[in-house]
Amino acid sequence: MAEKSIAERTQELVNVAMGRDPADMVIQNGQWVSVQSGEIIPDTDIAIKDQRIAYVGPDASHTIGDNTKVIDADGRYLVPGLLDAHMHVESGMVTVTEFVRAVARRGTTGMFIDPHELANVLGLKAVKLMVDEAAEQPIHVWVQMPACAPSSPGLETPGSSISVENVAEAMGWDGIIGLGEMMNFPDVINSGEKMHAEMAETRAVGKVIGGHYASPDLGLPFHGYVAGGPEDEHEGTRKEDAIARARQGMKVMMRFGSAWHDVAAQVRAVIDDGLDPRHFLLCTDDSHSQTLVADGHMDRVVRHAIEQGLEPITAIQMATLNTSEHFGLTREIGMIAPGRYADILLVRNLSEFQAEKVIAKGQVIAEGGELLIELPSFKYPEWATTSVHLGKELTADDFKLPVFGHPSSVVANVIGVIENQAPTNHLRIEVQAKDGEVVLPPLCPPRLRGGSEGGVAKIALVERHKGTGDVIVGLVHGFGFSERCAIGTTVAHDSHHMIVVGTSEVDMARAANLLGEIQGGQVVIKDGQVIGQVELPIAGLMSDERAEVVAEKAATVLEGFKACGCLLNNPNMQLSLLALVVIPELRISDLGLVDVTKFEFIPVLEE
Repeated sequence: MAEKSIAERTQELVNVAMGRDPADMVIQNGQWVSVQSGEIIPDTDIAIKDQRIAYVGPDASHTIGDNTKVIDADGRYLVPGLLDAHMHVESGMVTVTEFVRAVARRGTTGMFIDPHELANVLGLKAVKLMVDEAAEQPIHVWVQMPACAPSSPGLETPGSSISVENVAEAMGWDGIIGLGEMMNFPDVINSGEKMHAEMAETRAVGKVIGGHYASPDLGLPFHGYVAGGPEDEHEGTRKEDAIARARQGMKVMMRFGSAWHDVAAQVRAVIDDGLDPRHFLLCTDDSHSQTLVADGHMDRVVRHAIEQGLEPITAIQMATLNTSEHFGLTREIGMIAPGRYADILLVRNLSEFQAEKVIAKGQVIAEGGELLIELPSFKYPEWATTSVHLGKELTADDFKLPVFGHPSSVVANVIGVIENQAPTNHLRIEVQAKDGEVVLPPLCPPRLRGGSEGGVAKIALVERHKGTGDVIVGLVHGFGFSERCAIGTTVAHDSHHMIVVGTSEVDMARAANLLGEIQGGQVVIKDGQVIGQVELPIAGLMSDERAEVVAEKAATVLEGFKACGCLLNNPNMQLSLLALVVIPELRISDLGLVDVTKFEFIPVLEE
């Protein structure tokens, strides 16, 4: 059947609104959360035709026909479907379909996803896979074309890369909403050709350029970055970050994911300083599957924003209308109004935000937290599920850290983990040496909380795209391991080599080899035994199992962290960022240890 023209669609909506034709669905007796006017209007009905809203007003009885489905809202609030302004499906360790299964039942009806994790491993063809899968979903899933693969050329080696020509091609695809986060902010600031050419291709078709400015420097580098063209920013962690971005015309994306908790500090710019909230958006960025299953998605973010002191309607605007405006989609989504998609949540209490009924694209898809519809199946090809190539069997010797000469101690540059934040600290710590190699300090008792008391452990980055067998070994502080153990992951933003941390070289080797056998995932080895494991065979990043199953398996990894003595909140998310060479201060890559404040390599051990 041919797609209906705009004229045919609007004529249908007019006929329903006027009572000439019956609606497919009518919701009666609700309280209309009108985010576009900032009001809550009681005694409101909504008439829906096909996937769109035809009428919103005090009485829709004139639109009810013999076959119209009538829903009694019973005084509940009628809220626009929630939108996640910036996120990575891969962080949930599931496919697009399974991510939708987990979040649609909680009221998320639109997502703006940046698959740059997949792009770093498998390139443009993998992005197209995700676009195709997104198009089949019962909710809206828009894809941002990854901008930076690798995120920092010369400092890391990805499995694949994205070119300007790739960006130009993708901008013509249906489902591509804009350019993903511009992580390579040094190239933007230094007027590099590639990043500016990608932004030019995006600007030429009138699409949105995503931002990622991870530096705390709000001086000239920040001003240069904004001048380059990025239109939003989600890396802020302080109130002054939010203020600076809003004043410079950027949309402030405040994230509250599994491990990045940046809403509380930045929202003070609205609550305390009176900045216009209409330029603030809510997002998750990275949500672990266990968070999705146990705690929620955008409903969780809205509840958290309200807890910080925002009025409920303001928080809801930040998760609906503000986002749709930013992406130029207010004719389609983001509000309950005629002509827009019928994405509507029935909510009993706004402050305790829970979607009791979810309507997306004009159909009831969930009720009482349970999904009522079948989701499409999507098959990933073999080339996407065989991406881990170690090149050899690794041994404990691969994870030793040699010392030049025979000193008894040496000063080391150590990655310092900061709980609940993406940045790390650059620590200089004196470590012991024996027989020409670094010896880790005695294992300490588990910490009560935080990262400051944890001991030093080893961190290794294992090359896994080309099968070179290369292993880069460094040191990390803050996990607080108190047992002989190792934890490995192929989720290692952004180039997604393999990261292994631990206190036992033997266990580190076993963890790495096991990840090679299962073609990616996360594993925990304690005293030679596997105590936690989740398999992620799609690019070493995702599983095609249900989110609940993945969450159960991922929970064994989190429990494994605890068994090793680590009490950080979501430490596997912290672990996954230790190779992200665009966020200060210190990271590890397949080429060495990187000082991200200077974008240069430094030695692990000082002479």
